[in-house]
Amino acid sequence: MVVIIFSINIVYVTFFTVRMIMTLKGFRYLAALVSMVEVVIYIVGLGLVLDNLDQIQNLIAYAIGYGSGVIIGSKIEEKMALGYITVNVISNDESDYLPRKLREHGYGVTDWDANGRDGGRQAMQILTPRKMELKLYKAIQEIDPKAFIIAYEPKTIHGGFWVKQVKRGRLFK
Repeated sequence: MVVIIFSINIVYVTFFTVRMIMTLKGFRYLAALVSMVEVVIYIVGLGLVLDNLDQIQNLIAYAIGYGSGVIIGSKIEEKMALGYITVNVISNDESDYLPRKLREHGYGVTDWDANGRDGGRQAMQILTPRKMELKLYKAIQEIDPKAFIIAYEPKTIHGGFWVKQVKRGRLFK
């Protein structure tokens, strides 16, 4: 019984975590489908625990399964890498070398001259699918190991070179 409750809760919370992230990323209909499976699993698991409240090991299995499900769901979402990421990069190198090299790798880069505490800088903004995030960081660090990098997820994307390439399916091919 303990193993069943533990397993059911891992599956339930994994579905819950993935569904929540899909909802936040705008995949509403897919999230609704996942939630239908999620609620059935939840009711079965909770029913098993409530029918056996006199056995503390079932409650402990439920709690450990819940925590494990959060970790597993997060790992699955990380592998799915839904959506896009915007990366702001500030380089001490004022030349156009870094933006040019990143463009050669297929990234859409908007760059401009900037000023920092110690003088001139090259600032860039790069939009990429989350699946390409780690490759982008690696490319930046190989070219400029001291680059300052900030990343965030944009809510809305409209217009520009990059969006046209995504719609045509030509990005990173």
